[in-house]
Amino acid sequence: MLTLKERINHIQKCLDKFFPNPPVPLNHQDPFTLLIAVLLSAQCTDERVNQVTPKLFALADNPFAMSKIAQDKIYSIIKPCGLGPQKSKAIKELSSILVNNFAGEVPEDIKALEKLPGVGHKTASVVMSQAFGVPSFPVDTHIHRLAQRWKLTNGKSVVQTERDLKKHFLPERWNKLHLQIIFWGRAFCQATKCHGMECEICTGINPGRKRPFRHKRP
Repeated sequence: MLTLKERINHIQKCLDKFFPNPPVPLNHQDPFTLLIAVLLSAQCTDERVNQVTPKLFALADNPFAMSKIAQDKIYSIIKPCGLGPQKSKAIKELSSILVNNFAGEVPEDIKALEKLPGVGHKTASVVMSQAFGVPSFPVDTHIHRLAQRWKLTNGKSVVQTERDLKKHFLPERWNKLHLQIIFWGRAFCQATKCHGMECEICTGINPGRKRPFRHKRP
């Protein structure tokens, strides 16, 4: 049985080996376009978002222009991303708030971001991390799942998982590590595969596992 320190070292070694410089998966040009892209990615793949955002940003790539676009027009473009009515409403409303309250700038403050329509803690954390370089550890259901498989959290909630991951890893690694785990999950440890028994990280941590890992839902 590996100690926590040994598990962490094994995880970091594998992630650095396969994904030494992970790219930001959502295409964007600035904090605003990243914010919109992350908002659209809720219950949608990054690939689909990257197919949709060029058309949306050709229409409006800043909050001043976006706030003037009719919600129905925004909806017609982002519909393939799912949850179109809610997302189009949030995009238009948050754009107006940025114009009226922040001079058209995306605030570099996680609490202010979390107050914007359609922006939860995870979305705000992604923006803080990827747009502003502030150490953050956005946790979605995929990272929550892998953290359980890797014995880094008890799986009670994504809030607990974020707290545990921040405790286990140095802050200067958080932003990169968040992306590394995402790419590892997509490549080697998918939700419907591995189950704690196949990928290099899972087998290294649990070499004697005989049964699939059972996850706790967030």
